[in-house]
Amino acid sequence: MIAFLLSASFSNAQDRIDDSLRNVLKTEKDDTNKILTLSALSWNLTNMGGNHEADSLAHLALALSQKFDYQKGIYKAYNSLGGVCWALADYPGAMADFNKCLDAARKLNSPLSVANALSHIGSIFNLEGNLPEALKYDLQSLSIYEAENDDDGKSKMYNNIGNVYTDQSNQAEAIRYYKMSRDIALKRKDDYGIVGSCMNLGISYYLQKKYDSALVMFSQCLPVAQKINDKYDIGEIYENIGIVYEENGNHTEAMNNMFKSLAEHKEVGNKRGMCNAYGSIGELYAKAKNYAFAKIYLDSAIAVSNIVGAKTQKESIYKEYALLDSSVGDFKSSLMHYKLQIAYHDSMKNEENTKKIVQEQMQYDFDKKETEQKAEQVKKDAITTADKKKQQIITGAVTIGLLLVLLFAGLLFNRFRLIKKQKEIIEVKSKETEEQKRLIEEQKAIVDEKNKDITDSIHYASRIQRALLTTDAYIWGHVNDCFMLFKPRDIVSGDFYWANETDTPAGKRFLICAGDCTGHGVPGAFMSLLNISLLNEANIERKINSPDKILNHIRDQIIRALNADGNEKGSKDGMDCVLCSFDFTENKLEVACANNPLWIVPAGGTDVVEYKADKMPVGMQSEKPEPFSLQTIPFKKGDMIYMFTDGYADQFGGPKGKKFKYKQLQDLIVSISQRTMKEQKKILEQTIEEWKGGLEQIDDILIIGIRV
Repeated sequence: MIAFLLSASFSNAQDRIDDSLRNVLKTEKDDTNKILTLSALSWNLTNMGGNHEADSLAHLALALSQKFDYQKGIYKAYNSLGGVCWALADYPGAMADFNKCLDAARKLNSPLSVANALSHIGSIFNLEGNLPEALKYDLQSLSIYEAENDDDGKSKMYNNIGNVYTDQSNQAEAIRYYKMSRDIALKRKDDYGIVGSCMNLGISYYLQKKYDSALVMFSQCLPVAQKINDKYDIGEIYENIGIVYEENGNHTEAMNNMFKSLAEHKEVGNKRGMCNAYGSIGELYAKAKNYAFAKIYLDSAIAVSNIVGAKTQKESIYKEYALLDSSVGDFKSSLMHYKLQIAYHDSMKNEENTKKIVQEQMQYDFDKKETEQKAEQVKKDAITTADKKKQQIITGAVTIGLLLVLLFAGLLFNRFRLIKKQKEIIEVKSKETEEQKRLIEEQKAIVDEKNKDITDSIHYASRIQRALLTTDAYIWGHVNDCFMLFKPRDIVSGDFYWANETDTPAGKRFLICAGDCTGHGVPGAFMSLLNISLLNEANIERKINSPDKILNHIRDQIIRALNADGNEKGSKDGMDCVLCSFDFTENKLEVACANNPLWIVPAGGTDVVEYKADKMPVGMQSEKPEPFSLQTIPFKKGDMIYMFTDGYADQFGGPKGKKFKYKQLQDLIVSISQRTMKEQKKILEQTIEEWKGGLEQIDDILIIGIRV
């Protein structure tokens, strides 16, 4: 199969979200209790797949903590923010947040908090394929948990260290650590620990070709994961069961379990799990000689792996590509993919990685053994001292004098030997320090180069996205006067605007759309490109001119593209938008709204007229979708028409770190509606920057104003 998903013990288990936490937030003031409640609610939402809301709550907790200089709150907030990034497979973001979490833990002078942050960093290094650094941080964390006699922490770290040894194909050592983790979890009745350790034991048994033992482990942990509604691990367990069935020749059960796994991973947005499931399904189709479907799923796997950046998965996927190309007679592509597989294999299993892991383990074992020997020596010295005192009383003054001489000589000898040993240790440590410094500088240069490559790629993607957006000049050429306030949160954006003039049987119509796709940054940008493409297809290629019918068509295409298996619980990706069609001859417009409304301020008016939106997205939803409604609105010269996304109103800031909100935005729109377009845009931009202050922008921002 493509690859197993090892279960990392990412943090201590917490209770699932309930209404009590939300009720507490409604009544609490802006104080430390509210900060802790926000962090707990954010973490619970992440466990349930509610990553967007979890991110907003964690940012609010961080803003309040920084306002009150509350170090414990800063630690909790960064811990939650790192968890959100981890769940979204944003490993660089998770690493940055967990390092800030570690800094806050050290300022708290809390050993267990430091150990928790170290374990998170080790898990991220493991997910990125940097096994030496993963083991280094895991062993540091384990040392603290052992010193504090914290069984829960020890169980967690035994599991994570076992993962490193599994990735290095050292199954005997991995099983030893997994069993230690499982024994503690069973003793403490820790369901999360039981699921993680038993699932990883099953993986190690599989890699040893003990398939029956592997299936027993997976079957034992599945009902436990379902009991605690742990969606991430449920998806991984289904995939692992499918892998074992395939190895035993039961292709039907293998395929059934793989599709169950894909559905669970999609529901919570676990892209790393989706990558493995797509790859495994592609391999199964290839074995069944259904090469067309095999290529579709392998293409999906490599696309997701490029987002995640997981080396282990890429190695396995390129191996399957090579076999698939060979099966269809494309030997040139097969050789190319085989070379890519070897490259990723060598980067994961090189000799230097293995050497460094052994050094870390030997250093840990040496330090632990040395501590035990020192304690034993102290005990022996106490007994020896007591015997000497007794002998001194019996033998008298002569013996005492002799013992003093001998003791003095012994002290001199021991002192000489100790000085010699210390000198040797200092020389060895000095050489090790210089070597470590050299390695760190080399690794830093590699990391800096990779970061530059990634940033350059994202900037290039931004230029592509900007090129696909309708130009400002095109829009200005078709309306009386307008402005576009467009502020992406990151380099690329999930918000977009699109426009096109089209011929209809009733005459020319000018269509313009303000869209807000699911997510922001790179994931949101992918969705914006898809929706721009679908708008062009609907209006330009298929000649669909009515806004409501255009949205109905796009929704069908999004569901078909992102939920290929037809699962009702599939991806909830899509967009919220306002789509207008202007008839400047008859002075009227037609509009269809998905979740976002349309605002109009009449010429000389002092109020906003709001045209309500349909409460459903352009995409998959839990209820049966209804057709979008069409509203026809007359207008007169001088009327101001506003289209927008939710980023402006949802921005945190102000003196209390709260959202800007739509009511305040309405008041601002009315106050500036009679000004020029240039002045309106400048005031809107200045206002949100002053409101945001020192806080981060939490979402993409888009406001379009048109004076007819």
